[in-house]
Amino acid sequence: MSKKIAVLTGAGISTSAGIPDFRGPDGVWTKHPEQTKVYDIEAFLCHEEDRKYSWRWQKESPVWTAQPGTAHKALVKLEQAGMLTLLATQNFDALHEKAGNGSDVIVNLHGTIGTSHCMKCHAKYDTADIMANLDNEPDPHCHRRLPYSGNMPCNGLIKTDVVYFGEALPDGALEKSYRLATQADELWVIGSTLEVMPAASIVPIAAEAGVPITIMNMGRTQYDRLADRLIHGDIAVALPQLVDETITAEQ
Repeated sequence: MSKKIAVLTGAGISTSAGIPDFRGPDGVWTKHPEQTKVYDIEAFLCHEEDRKYSWRWQKESPVWTAQPGTAHKALVKLEQAGMLTLLATQNFDALHEKAGNGSDVIVNLHGTIGTSHCMKCHAKYDTADIMANLDNEPDPHCHRRLPYSGNMPCNGLIKTDVVYFGEALPDGALEKSYRLATQADELWVIGSTLEVMPAASIVPIAAEAGVPITIMNMGRTQYDRLADRLIHGDIAVALPQLVDETITAEQ
C-alpha cells in the first residue's frame, strides 16, 4: 500500500505564482495593515464603500488572475501517484483546483475566491461572472427572483466564499483535516507561517498522534520544534524534488 501523505499549504506555495504572502516580511498586510479590512465581515456588512473597496481590491489582486506554479503541479503528481490523502489549504486562491487536484482531497480551510454566494437566499455564483460585471455593479446584489416573495428580486448582498475575519471556518473543514492528518503516514507543511489558528493546530494534533512532520518554509515557524524534517528553500524547486523523491522511494 502506498504511503499516505497529508499536506497543509499556506501562502508561501503561491508566491512563485505571483501572489505575495500576507504576513511575511514583505507581505501585503505587513506593509499595508489597513488592507486587512478587505476581508473584515463587519465592515463588509455595514458599509457600502467598504464592500465596494473589497470587491475592487479582490478583482485587481493577483490572487484572482494567478496560475498554478510548479509546486502546485507537484502536488497533483503526488495525488496521481495515489499518495495524497489530504490537501488542506489556508489559501483561497483556488490554485490547487486550477492545477488539477481533486475536490475529494482539497479542504479549503479559509474558503475560496472561485465561487460566491448570496448572503440572503444562498444562491451560488461564479465569481468570474461577478468580476466581469463589476464596473456596472460595484456593490453586487442578488438578482434571483423569489417565487415566495411575489417573484421580486432577492437583493441580498453577494460575497465571495472566502472566509472573512469574524466568520467561522466552513462546516467540517477542520474536523476532516484533523482526522486525515492523524491517519496519515506523514504530514507536510508547505509555505505556512503557522501563525493563523485554528488551521495551524493541525500540526500539534498530528504530532501528538505520532505522525512525522515535514515543514518546508523560507522562515521559521512556531512549530519547527515538532518537525522531523525542516526544509528552508525555494518551494517552487524544493517541493517538486521532495515529491519526486517520495514517489521514487515507493516504487
